[in-house]
Amino acid sequence: MPADAIDVVPPGAPADPPDSLSAASQALLARFVDYLATERRLAVTSVEAYEYDVLRLLRLAGDAPLAGLTAQEIRRFAGRLHGQGLDGRSIARLLSAWRSFYRWLVRERLSAANPALGVKPPRSGKRLPKVLSPDEASQLLDAIPESPAEVRDLAMLELLYSSGLRRAELVGLDLGDVRSADALVRVTGKGSRTREVPVGRQALQAIDAWLQVRPLLAKPDCDALFVGARGERISDRVVATRVEQWARRRGLVQHLHPHMLRHSFASHVLQSSGDLRAVQEMLGHASIATTQIYTHLDFQYLAKAYDAAHPRARIGKLPKQG
Repeated sequence: MPADAIDVVPPGAPADPPDSLSAASQALLARFVDYLATERRLAVTSVEAYEYDVLRLLRLAGDAPLAGLTAQEIRRFAGRLHGQGLDGRSIARLLSAWRSFYRWLVRERLSAANPALGVKPPRSGKRLPKVLSPDEASQLLDAIPESPAEVRDLAMLELLYSSGLRRAELVGLDLGDVRSADALVRVTGKGSRTREVPVGRQALQAIDAWLQVRPLLAKPDCDALFVGARGERISDRVVATRVEQWARRRGLVQHLHPHMLRHSFASHVLQSSGDLRAVQEMLGHASIATTQIYTHLDFQYLAKAYDAAHPRARIGKLPKQG
């Protein structure tokens, strides 16, 4: 996906029509939306997101001609939205949409330049990934499946958590990729890089149980390890849906997605071993800098454990000096 692609309408985005705009601005926005839908053939959600973000620009500009806006004014618009509570990620998305809009204006000879080029969003604090606690992981996985599909789901969940696989890596596994005798799984990750990752005992047991019932769901000529209702390789979307449904049935409050199991794997292995390089290799990160975010999670975990266990961790307000 290109850097300027917008694929999600911001949460809580108003669905009201751009009735506060002039007729000319409404017509211009309609032309841009038509271009996105017909020429670029973007998904409906992407078109709606672009429309929402460009609508914001048009409202900020007011009566000022778009062709006359400068980079300084675009920066001022972004600063105003930041002052209203919009975070850096959201403003980065807005600026991306505005750049695309101005590229279209330049193409249509409605503007001589793109004033959004080079305007950077304010920095946001890096978000730490959400993880399950060890107790929540046990709550999720300590279940007895009641159908072949649930046997498959438990095997997928165990493997995601045991080996820290990405969802696409899980979906791409073939029957020969799991070597039970060696407790290893061969994974093809980003950039077609192949790695071997350890598989835990309980995950191997869950996979073995799945292989026993797999013929009930899989087509005879399908080599995929995990298959869907049609007997063919399971899709990314089905994996995400089944993980979420399983978590809900097991009483987990937070929304669970497959990547959270990868985060949980990395965090829990690092808490136990402290071996950042090993975690990097198991996750398939090209740079250890990507893996280092889990050291922050590890520190948070230790800080919470300290607060809960140390008798003098919570000492209340310090007495005033002097």
